[in-house]
Amino acid sequence: MSQAKSPRAGFEPATYYPDPAIHALDPRFEKYWLKLSAVERLTTGLRWAEGPVWFGDGRYLLCSDIPNQRIIKWEEETGAVSNYRKPSNFANGNTRDRQGRLITCEHGGRRVVRTEYDGSITVLMDSFNGKRLNSPNDVVVKSDGSIWFTDPQFGLLGNYEGYKEDPEIDMNVYRIDGATGKASIVAEGILGPNGLCFSPDEKILYIIESRGVPTRKILAYDVSPGGDTISNKRLFVDAGAGTPDGMRADIDGNLWCGWGMGDPELDGVVVFAPDGVMIGRIALPERCANLCFGGLKRNRLFMAASQSIYALYVNTQGALGG
Repeated sequence: MSQAKSPRAGFEPATYYPDPAIHALDPRFEKYWLKLSAVERLTTGLRWAEGPVWFGDGRYLLCSDIPNQRIIKWEEETGAVSNYRKPSNFANGNTRDRQGRLITCEHGGRRVVRTEYDGSITVLMDSFNGKRLNSPNDVVVKSDGSIWFTDPQFGLLGNYEGYKEDPEIDMNVYRIDGATGKASIVAEGILGPNGLCFSPDEKILYIIESRGVPTRKILAYDVSPGGDTISNKRLFVDAGAGTPDGMRADIDGNLWCGWGMGDPELDGVVVFAPDGVMIGRIALPERCANLCFGGLKRNRLFMAASQSIYALYVNTQGALGG
């Protein structure tokens, strides 16, 4: 049964190739579609899966389960699932810095933290100009070591994914300098800044405006030659009825985006070429919030989708820094 036609019926792995859950919407997607690969469900039973990040040196995936106050760990070799951190301070987005350390956005702590090699936690940022952050959401690390993250107010709206509180500061996108630790606002005026990622050459920063009016959007900015500011804000994708959330780029500059909400026909992952054309879709029975590339060759797409984590081998590799 095609998941695209009956996405709410639950997950059933494909029994033949090619997987009917995968759709080429443009001939350009064909080169990335491994016809002998199918969507796998790695685990389920989460409340809201977010922020997957791959640790190749340990052959495991970490993923936030925000309402359950935990980060879970899935081991590639055995498939075992355990709690990596609980309580997690309502952790959301995760990534790794260029030294391999875990960087985490926390709704509960209203901060961005780094997990050191010995397991201790260093607070990288929890306020700006004396005002507490809202609820840091997603994060990426640039090749110069700088940390870029979004700070919407979603974690302040109730006690399910954070703590209900009044905001003290506008919703911004921040950069933390990798050498000095100094923080700066790189983008403001975005309605619900959410997922973000760089193009492979780091000349473009993409930011999802998840509360855009009348529709949600993916915005694009040019990164300055110095790498510390952005400019030339422009529309990259109008999501229409879709809900983009988290995203990562592959080495060819395509954007793989978590998608869904509302119409179940939209649930899953969509792929945009560098010119903004939607070229492919992976249908899932649940809305996908975020994703990352991993595996030995960074050619396995891990998808954090509502109550489950899915995986699919693809014929490309994730760009560095995601």
